[in-house]
Amino acid sequence: MDFALTEEQEGLRSGLHAWVDKKLPKNLARDWEAREGEYPFELWDLMTEQGLHAVGLPEEYGGAGGDVMSQVIIGRELSRTLGGLVWIWGLSSFCARSIAHSATEEVKQDLLPKLAEGEIRIAIAVTEPSGGTDLLGSMKTKAVKVDGGWSITGQKIWSTAAHVSDYLLLLALTDPEAEKPSRGVTLFLVPNPAKGLEIRQIPKLGMKSVGSCEIFLDEVFVEDKYVVGEVNGGWRHILESLNNERIIVSSLCLGVLDGVLEDAVDYMKVREAFGKPIGAFQALQHYIADIAMWQKQAELMTYDAAWRQQNGLPCGVEATMAKVIASDYATKAADLGIQILGGMGYALETNMQRYWRDVRLYRIGPITNEMGRNIIAESFGLPRSF
Repeated sequence: MDFALTEEQEGLRSGLHAWVDKKLPKNLARDWEAREGEYPFELWDLMTEQGLHAVGLPEEYGGAGGDVMSQVIIGRELSRTLGGLVWIWGLSSFCARSIAHSATEEVKQDLLPKLAEGEIRIAIAVTEPSGGTDLLGSMKTKAVKVDGGWSITGQKIWSTAAHVSDYLLLLALTDPEAEKPSRGVTLFLVPNPAKGLEIRQIPKLGMKSVGSCEIFLDEVFVEDKYVVGEVNGGWRHILESLNNERIIVSSLCLGVLDGVLEDAVDYMKVREAFGKPIGAFQALQHYIADIAMWQKQAELMTYDAAWRQQNGLPCGVEATMAKVIASDYATKAADLGIQILGGMGYALETNMQRYWRDVRLYRIGPITNEMGRNIIAESFGLPRSF
């Protein structure tokens, strides 16, 4: 396996790196993040102008093409300065992949060009308030067949940016009597706004400007054409996308590791104590060495999972490993970054506290690292623990 970037991929990386430094500097990201609850539409527009929403979408639907590694490169470079604000790009990238893979041709023709042009946004709505990671066991949101479509009633939680999205990629129970829970759920695209649909933001620790939401559905009507894939086959379709989501999350954690390392090294070169730069202190040098080693491990695991997925190889365990490792290391690195900066690491005028607040979520979602470890252990033939 050769994880070296191709000439085209290196061109994407270097060009995007320079663009991010110019258009999305860390001080601007801090300003956007400080506007709690206010979605930064100008950031979305900048990404649209750069053509980022089109990457990964088929060219026949107005996309720019590009493989999984291209998504990883974009996620990593954006999160280096944006931290959690990167989800403004990541959500549409993930949802667009699901639509391109499983939606009806009519919906593909309608929505994919609009996604590529940044004209619409789509949010994921799968988690239930009573279940968290136990999506199937806790599924109470039901879709009932009616004339011309489906009537959906229930509640979802932790749906990022749902309040500003035009559609919700939503999982609902359609066959309560199915032999297995995984064979009784269906994936829908729910238009927003819609009669019976209510969305509320949740105050939270980090990623404040992106917005995370509770969703309430009271007999919301969804046309038949907005069923994504086969009826009762929603779990299979969402699983195909979840591996991609874990790989993207790994790349976002990798970008945070990059940003933390940048800021920590820069600070250690200029901050002086006891008559010399703090970069001369052995303990702090060890912190930098640890962050650099975590960065390399996360990079190798993320690139391995991406390489497997884009070559059509099984990648579920590898994607989960990459997500667990990258999120654990990124959180530890951001915490060490605060320690290196001392009091200034705790100040809102620096980025370390923002990195820590944002990346802490990745140990919980889109799957908890404890559940990820269960999945990895089960792959060795051990009995299921959940």
